[in-house]
Amino acid sequence: MSKNQMVVAALTAVVPELSPAEIDEKMETPKTAKLGDWAFPTFTLAKLYKKAPQQIAADLVEKIDKSNFEKVVATGPYINFFLDKMATAKLTIASILEAGEHYGDNQDGQAGNVTIDMSSPNIAKPMSMGHLRSTVIGNSLANITAKNGYQPVRINHLGDWGTQFGKLIYAYKTWGNEAEVKADPIGTLLRYYVEFHEKAKDDDSLNDAGRAWFKKLEDGDPEAQELWKWFRNESLKEFTTIYDRLGIDFDSFNGEAFYNDKMDGVVEQLVDKKLLVKSQGAEIVDLSDIDPNLTPAMIKRSDGATLYMTRDLAAAIYRKETYNFVKSLYVVGGEQREHFVQLRAVLSLMGMPWADDIEHIAFGLITFNGKKMSTRKGDVVLLKDVLDDAHQLALAQIQEKNPDLTNKELVAEQVGAGAVVFHDLMNDRKNNFDFNLEEVVRFEGDTGPYVQYTNARAQSILRKAQREIDLSDLDLDDAQTWDIITTLGNFPQTVKRAWDNREPSVIAKYALLLARNFNKYYANSKILTDDQQLNARLALVAAVSTVLTESLRLLGVQAPSEM
Repeated sequence: MSKNQMVVAALTAVVPELSPAEIDEKMETPKTAKLGDWAFPTFTLAKLYKKAPQQIAADLVEKIDKSNFEKVVATGPYINFFLDKMATAKLTIASILEAGEHYGDNQDGQAGNVTIDMSSPNIAKPMSMGHLRSTVIGNSLANITAKNGYQPVRINHLGDWGTQFGKLIYAYKTWGNEAEVKADPIGTLLRYYVEFHEKAKDDDSLNDAGRAWFKKLEDGDPEAQELWKWFRNESLKEFTTIYDRLGIDFDSFNGEAFYNDKMDGVVEQLVDKKLLVKSQGAEIVDLSDIDPNLTPAMIKRSDGATLYMTRDLAAAIYRKETYNFVKSLYVVGGEQREHFVQLRAVLSLMGMPWADDIEHIAFGLITFNGKKMSTRKGDVVLLKDVLDDAHQLALAQIQEKNPDLTNKELVAEQVGAGAVVFHDLMNDRKNNFDFNLEEVVRFEGDTGPYVQYTNARAQSILRKAQREIDLSDLDLDDAQTWDIITTLGNFPQTVKRAWDNREPSVIAKYALLLARNFNKYYANSKILTDDQQLNARLALVAAVSTVLTESLRLLGVQAPSEM
């Protein structure tokens, strides 16, 4: 039983009208330690008991079993619980060391499938910093999803279809050559793409030529198909090297092209339900009955071509039929908000009761040293280059701090990539932020390397101690450890909150807090002093390392044992 559960149990015994879950939801953390460790507000009981909240608090304190607490007092309308510090420390540390990496697991999801549409780069273009957010937010949410008892399904909905491929085929056929592409596939294809748009500014006929080649591709022209497959395969090879460096796997690479033969069925359903109407030559679904402010959903252009909405409807239906998801998350930039509102609305009109299970996990813009990035203009910062530079910055600091470290290159990769991922995830996902690599890879401050270094420090202490931890001897009578114990005990609730809010930054901020608390303790305590409480202190250090490692794992960040 966690310390919060002890409080909930004590209150449930005297407030039977509320369920444990309802009590748990109302629990608060007092603003200062002087007011205790947990507080329960009695305002909501006033109507039930027909008394003033202050009187209810005083009456309930008299009835509460205080045997598991240092004291329980009424402070105005609040019941304040002061935990028995030694008993709580013992309980918390034992819970963590017995559960290991599974500490904080829950079964709330009951093994339900959660599809997560994430990353989804365009083929024939390199992965840029613009792809970072969807990739790492999606991966972390998948880890958090699993921690809360669901089954995540990571889907990389590749951008592998559309007019841009006609433009690229035209560019390759007109001024490209095979040897050049084979020498540097993605870099060369990107150059062709940028060059096409530069030339099209002065010659609009190029856009017509690009559209004509895409029409050939859609019609199954063998040459167009062969070039498209080649571009796609080369792209996947490069993407995979990036995903390997970030430690990310996918359950599906079904991209836009996969749904080409599934869109006619969607259009037929819309026709059958009399939802498709003509508007200025195009075919739309009018959504004004659902929301007068919603613009119509475009299903077919005036030339008969299907659109993103048609494809996303087909994808949503396919995913429901294939995975029977309980939630379907789309980790896509905030500027696409209206598209997903429309998607849910159309599915609702089609009679799909699961439409409300679709969620747009919006995120803000990332700028690089103050500038927005654009592939068309060629103003793009490659993710590979950022990871390479982060590796070198991490390696330089490792050589300075620990020149004798045997696996410096491996650790530098873990720290460099981890720094890039952590920096993204410690920001609230809806916020915009600027990326400055030198600040991101610092070993001090609110950074991933700071958390990793703290964990490595804890591991170093355990190696120096050279002794097994005795779980029957965990009596820790040390006031300086209380902040750590409190933070460790909050991890299960933090895991739930991260899922409830679909917010990885909850985990990142928690990891920073735990690291700060531990480093403060480390700086003011002689942990390895051989006295009666040495075993308990080492158990605390092991518990901190366990939770830091698991916090980093949930974010998709490695936790090297030496740095």
